[in-house]
Amino acid sequence: MPIYEYRCENGHLFEVMQKMSDPPVIECEECGAPVARVFHPVAVHFKGSGFYNTDYGTAKRKRENEKSASEGADKHDAKQADKKKDTAKTSSSDSGSSSASSSPKSD
Repeated sequence: MPIYEYRCENGHLFEVMQKMSDPPVIECEECGAPVARVFHPVAVHFKGSGFYNTDYGTAKRKRENEKSASEGADKHDAKQADKKKDTAKTSSSDSGSSSASSSPKSD
């Protein structure tokens, strides 16, 4: 049998175990004031194919993403600078080697 939580107008909270077919409680057990059923949100996790585990955030994953984002930006900038240096070196060395290979041999 489910347990239902009720709150009266005066702020009293109480739980009642009752069948789903039983009529709802209409007055507070302590003061007799009218009551309303209290509803709480339900945590739902969809599992199985078609759902990603990454859809559900965790504090650990959030910290890891923030850390990698801050480090990743620095690493990305460093890689871009290295690429520019490498392309500058290879283009200058290619121009020197291409002129040497383009000259005809006199044998």
